[in-house]
Parts: sequence; structure tokens; C-alpha cells
Amino acid sequence: MHPPQVIVTRPAREAAHWVGQLTQRGIAAVALPLIHVGPASDPTLQQALQQACSRLDSYRAAMFVSGNAALYFLESFHALAPAHQAPAAIKTRAWSPGPGTARVLQEAGWPAPLIDGPAAHAPQFDSEALWEQVHTQVRPGDRILIVRGRSAGVHETQGSGRDWLARQIEAAGGHVDFVVAYERGAPQLSADDLALARQASHNGSLWLLSSSEAVAHLVELLPQHHWHTARALATHPRIAQAAHDAGFGEVRECRPALADVVASIESGA
Repeated sequence: MHPPQVIVTRPAREAAHWVGQLTQRGIAAVALPLIHVGPASDPTLQQALQQACSRLDSYRAAMFVSGNAALYFLESFHALAPAHQAPAAIKTRAWSPGPGTARVLQEAGWPAPLIDGPAAHAPQFDSEALWEQVHTQVRPGDRILIVRGRSAGVHETQGSGRDWLARQIEAAGGHVDFVVAYERGAPQLSADDLALARQASHNGSLWLLSSSEAVAHLVELLPQHHWHTARALATHPRIAQAAHDAGFGEVRECRPALADVVASIESGA
């Protein structure tokens, strides 16, 4: 039996990458981004980001919550840094919660030996798995920068979803600064996109869900739609719970690594 069509819901840039990777493995996939991302629009946030970029070397490490956090931070860094501060001159360690973020960092020029992340066999790629790898780096007085996104129009004072990591750093004697590098928002879906979503809820397609926020946007975009015949593959227990809450009839979980996603898709075909 052939694997089902997979609906990739990540933001557009990441979705295109995943569609390509799945297609190469013989799995039909289509991108339906359920999160729109862009640079932070608030002038105050932009100024804070520029300041963080300018003093990057004052931090023991910079933790990037996602590939988009890495992408938009380094775009700002490149725009501000003089020629002698090329990425190869970076001395600060980068903390990545998973291989996707690490890939973006390396492609943008962050020195690979300075990138830390969860072990390849970690059951999840998240803050908890990351902390297991990097906790010995933090000494009293160290400053750690957490680079994150925010939901458009929402004024957050802390790192949404990263408070646990901040508490661990502070318990080890470190100091945490948060900076917003990008904004997330609901996508603008076309009539064809909405038709695809409706069809994919009952034609056996498998929704690849990697964000609880994406699930919320889907429900908001189709508020009267029922999802009891829809199938989902979630890459974290919290995302699986969001899919259950939205009414998805079948929800499976797997690790977010490509090989695990492919294996789960093929095993459920």
C-alpha cells in the first residue's frame, strides 16, 4: 500500500524543504503553511534585536528556539556586522533544540563546532533535551541570550514556551535575556488552499503537525469544520494534544527527525 499524501503545515520556507525531502523518499507531500512568519515589525523589538546582535560576544551562548529564530537573527547580524566580524569570527556558542535549527545556523555561517543540540537519539528535540547537553556550560554570572519569535500583535514579556529553560539557566547562576527576532501569525490561505484543507480532512491524507499554533490557526480558518475523519502525525505530545482537542479522529506521535517521520508515515500506510 502506498503511503498517504502528507500535508506539511510548517511555515512556507520550512514546508518547502520538508516537501522536497519527503518527495525524494517516494512520499507524496504538499505544503499548506499554517503559520506565516516575518521579521519583527515593532520598532522597539527591532532596536532590541540590533542591540543583541551588536553584543553577541558578551553572551556565553545564544539559544535559538527555531530555524526561523536563527534565520532572522543572523539576517540582522549580517546587516549590522562590519566586515571583520564575519560569521567565522563568532565565538559565542549556539544552542539548537533540534537538527533543523542547527542546519539553518550552519547554512548561515555559524561555526559548526560551536553549535550544541540534543543527542541524535534523544526522544524529543526540545528545551529539555537541549539542556541535558548544555547544562555544564553555564557558570555563575554567565549571560545566555534566548532568541525567539512572538505572535503578531501580542506583547509578550517572556519567552513563550521557553520559561522552563530560563529557570534552569537561572538556577545554575546564569542570567537570561530574551530577544524577539521574528513574528508568527495566521496565514492568508487562498480558496484553493481552503478546499485542499477540507478535502484532506476526509480523503485519507496525513496532516504533519509540528506546532500547536498551526493547529489553532487551522481551526480558526475553518471554524465550522469537523475533523473527526482527519488523520494527524504530531511531532510532540503537546501538539498531539492540540490535535485531539481540535477533534482530529486519528492522532499519532513521532520524533521530529526526518527518518522518524518517514518511518511513521510508512508504517501507518
